[in-house]
Amino acid sequence: SVGGLSLTAEDRPAFFNQRNKPYPPSHIGPFIMSRELSLLSATELLRGYRTKRISPVEATKAALEAISAHDGKVKAFCLVDEKAAMASAKESEARWMAGTPRGLVDGVPTTIKDLLISKGWPTLRGSTLVSRDQPWTEDAPSVARLREHGAVFLGKTTTPEFGWKPLTDSKLVGITRNPWDLSRTPGGSSGGAAVAAALGMGALHLGTDAAGSIRIPASFTGIFGLKPNHARVPAYPTTPNSSIAHVGPMTRTVSDAALMLTAMTGYDPRDPYALPQENRDWRIGLEQGVAGMRIAFAPTMNGVAIDPPVAALVRAAVTALEELGAIVEEAEPPLSNAEEVLLAHYRASVGNVVNGFAPEQRGELDPGMRAFAEEGKGIGLTDYFAAMKARELLTAALNGFFERYDVLLMPMLPTVAFEAGELVPRDGRFPAWYKWTPFSGPFNMTKAPAASIPCGFVDGLPVGLQIVGPTFREDTVLRTARAYESVHPIVFPKL
Repeated sequence: SVGGLSLTAEDRPAFFNQRNKPYPPSHIGPFIMSRELSLLSATELLRGYRTKRISPVEATKAALEAISAHDGKVKAFCLVDEKAAMASAKESEARWMAGTPRGLVDGVPTTIKDLLISKGWPTLRGSTLVSRDQPWTEDAPSVARLREHGAVFLGKTTTPEFGWKPLTDSKLVGITRNPWDLSRTPGGSSGGAAVAAALGMGALHLGTDAAGSIRIPASFTGIFGLKPNHARVPAYPTTPNSSIAHVGPMTRTVSDAALMLTAMTGYDPRDPYALPQENRDWRIGLEQGVAGMRIAFAPTMNGVAIDPPVAALVRAAVTALEELGAIVEEAEPPLSNAEEVLLAHYRASVGNVVNGFAPEQRGELDPGMRAFAEEGKGIGLTDYFAAMKARELLTAALNGFFERYDVLLMPMLPTVAFEAGELVPRDGRFPAWYKWTPFSGPFNMTKAPAASIPCGFVDGLPVGLQIVGPTFREDTVLRTARAYESVHPIVFPKL
C-alpha cells in the first residue's frame, strides 16, 4: 500500500489487440516481443514486470536508447541522468523479483518538466539566469509522489524560459522540434515532455499547464495530455500564476494518464490551494463508455476561425462518440470575455517574473517575454481586481453550463503545428500567440479539468480534440477520452 492505495488486481491491466479486446495470458509474451520496448505503455510494462517477462532494467535501457537515438534531432531533454536512472531501475527490478513492488508505477521510465523541482537535479526553468550552483534538495509534490510510487526518473524535459509561452525554445537548450515534422514546433510550454512521450523516451511525463501548456503540445504532437482540476495535483513552490497553473500527466494512452494521476494526487501542505486528501483510483470506471452521456459540442468559440480540415476532423470525432451512444448537442460555453480576463492575469504574472530580475539581467531574458511583460505595465490594482471578479463570473457561468452537460467537446487548436522557432505562424493569420491558442486558457481561469486527445492528421500533422469536464470531474474527461481511444487508437511518429 502506498499513499493509502493498495496494489490489487486493478494494477494488472490486460494487453490489447487491434480490436481493443484483451489478449489471453498465453499471448502476452509474443505480443511484448513483437513491439519496440520503448513504446510499450506504462500499463503494459507493469504487466510485464508482474509476469517477469520484462525487467525495469530492460525498459529503462530501451528508453535511454530512444533518447540517444532521437534527442539530438528534437531536443526534448535539458538533462539526462543515465547513471541515476539505471540505479533506480535495478532497485525496482529487485523489488519486482521479490514480489514487493513499491507502488503503482514501480520501475516505469518517467520524465520531469524543467519547471518542477527535483532532488539532486538542477531546475533551470529554461533560463540561463537560474544558477545551477545551489542546493537542490526538494521534490515538487508531483515528483515526490511518483518517486514514492517507484518511478524511474530519466531526466528533465525542455520548456521555454519560465514556461511563459506556448512554444518550446530557449537560449538554454535551443529549439525543441516536432517529431512528425522537424521543421515544425511541438508547441509548449511542455513541449519537451510531449516529444519525449511521442518518441518513447519514457512512458510517463510530468507537464504543467497555466494557459494550455499540457494540451497545446499534446495536440501538436499527437499524444494524450490531461490538465486535471486545479490543485488536484499539488504544486510547490508557488509562482505568480499558481492560481491558474495545473500539474498533469502526458502519456501515450489514456489509461496511463489515469494511472499517473492516481499516483500523483494527494494533499500537500506546501500548496496553499491543495485539495483535501482523496485516495481515489482514477482508472475505476474508465471503460464505462459514453452511452447516455450528455455532450456539448462547440465547433468554435467566440467566432474564432478554424482551419476547415481541422474542423472536419473534430466534427468526425464528435460523430464517433455519438455513434458510441453519447447524446450530442451543439452548444457554446458562456466564455465571451475569457481572453481579456486571461491576459490581465497572465501579463501581470509574467511581469512579476521579469521584474524579479535586476535591470541589467533583464536583457538576457527571452525578448518575447520582455515585450509581453511590457504590455502589462498598464494593469493597475483596479484593473487586476476587476479581472479577478470577471474570472469568478466566468467560473460560475461555466459551472452553470455544466449543469446541463457531462462534458464539452471542441477543437484544441484552430490550426496544426507551424514553423519551429516562431511565436506565430508566418502566414500572418494570427497577430499574437494568444490568438492561435484561444481554447485553452479559459479552462485554466475556471479551474475545470480538460484534455487533448489526437483525432486525426492534416498533411501529416496531428490534430487534437479537447475534452472539458465540470469542476472536479476528471473521471468524465478520462472516460470520454478512453471511449474515443477505443475506436481510434493513438499512433506515433517514426524518425
